[in-house]
Order: sequence, then structure tokens, then C-alpha cells
Amino acid sequence: MTESSDPNLRILDAPSPNQDARPEGMPIDALVLHYTGMTSGAAALARLRDPSAKVSSHYLVETDGTIYRLVPEARRAAHAGVSHWRGQTALNGRSVGVEIVNPGHEWGYRPFPALQMAAVCELCLQILARHPIPPQNVVGHSDIAPDRKQDPGEYFDWEGLAANGVGLWPTEPVVPAPPASLALPFLSAIGYRTDLPLPLLLTAFQRRWRQTRVDGEADPETMAVLAAVAALHGDPDSHPH
Repeated sequence: MTESSDPNLRILDAPSPNQDARPEGMPIDALVLHYTGMTSGAAALARLRDPSAKVSSHYLVETDGTIYRLVPEARRAAHAGVSHWRGQTALNGRSVGVEIVNPGHEWGYRPFPALQMAAVCELCLQILARHPIPPQNVVGHSDIAPDRKQDPGEYFDWEGLAANGVGLWPTEPVVPAPPASLALPFLSAIGYRTDLPLPLLLTAFQRRWRQTRVDGEADPETMAVLAAVAALHGDPDSHPH
């Protein structure tokens, strides 16, 4: 492994063989954040570099803030799988993927340490400076694959990232709360696929935007936040092209 000379981040080059060329002419216009969901960072790093696993990401961020660069951003990594966001599918071809070391819901899900989140934030800011990624397209794995994934989950500090220029966060919920019948149109406006059961979609939404209650219910508070988030995503020009 070789170390980057980046003055703000400790980045180690740890190339993964699980990469290929991006589709010709496709923009890099999405940033996907994951947790590793494994027992240790070392196990995750080994898996992301194992040719038989056929999975990878562009970066892996350890709990102490150390960053491993696995795949060049110009290349396609295998991190998103079957995915959908704001009308686009197969997001591996148009996204940068960042894996964040955390045991996940299977192995003892826990909050993300401050050093780790600081490194994630700085890394994301640098990625956003290099590519035309609108804030609406900074997403979690559970946003783009709500039927399969839970990461990075309800302990992830999306609000803090947004305060520092990474992604979006509503300043205030909509009052009075809209009726629950508008849940699916709001979810569609945000970018979620709409051919899945509504409770599943609402659960994914809550993991990201209403983290104190993740139950898949369209209660008034969820609807109030849902309307506010939909308003942030409502510009049709922000869809990837």
C-alpha cells in the first residue's frame, strides 16, 4: 500500500481488482454511502479486494479516519448492485461509492465515531468538487436499494454532513402535516422507486430523514418531514441526465 500526500486526509492506496471501465460518455453524478456490515474493517478491506467476492467501492473509511482508495474514481466499482434513484438504474456506472466501517445491523450496529465522520465529510467534499453531483444525488445504499439494504442506517449523521455541504437536510418540517395519501407521490419526487410496498419505502426514508422512528408508518411527523424533503428534491433539472 502507498500513502497519498493529501494534506487533509490520510489516504492509503489499496487497489481492488473488482473494477472495470465506466460506460462511455456517462457522467459521474451520484455519490453512494454504505456501511461495511462486517465484523471488522480488516475483514471488509479483504473482501473488497478479493477477486472471488466481485464487490468493491472507490473508498473505505476506517473508524479512526484512515481512508483506503480501492478503485480510481474514473473507473466503475461494484458497490451499488441493482439500484434505482431519480429515474436512473444501474448506479454503479454513474456513481462514486464510499464504504464506511461499521458492523451494521447484523453484527452490532453502533454510532459512527467523530473521527470517522470527519474523514467521510472531507472525502465527500473532495469528491463533490471533482464531479457534477447535485446534492439530491448524495444517497445511502438503502435509498437506492430499499428492498435489499439498510445502510448506512439510522445512526449515520446525514444532518451533520448536510450542514457541511454534503447532501441535503430540511430546515423545518411542513406544518400542518400533509395527509398520508401523499406519501407515495412525495417519495417519487425525492427519487425512490415506487413499485415497492409503501411501508418498505417509508422505512428507508425514515432511516435517512427521520431516524428516531423507523417503523414504516406514515404518521403525521413522518409526513411533515417527507413533504419538506420532497420540496428540496422537487427541481426536475436536478435529475441525472
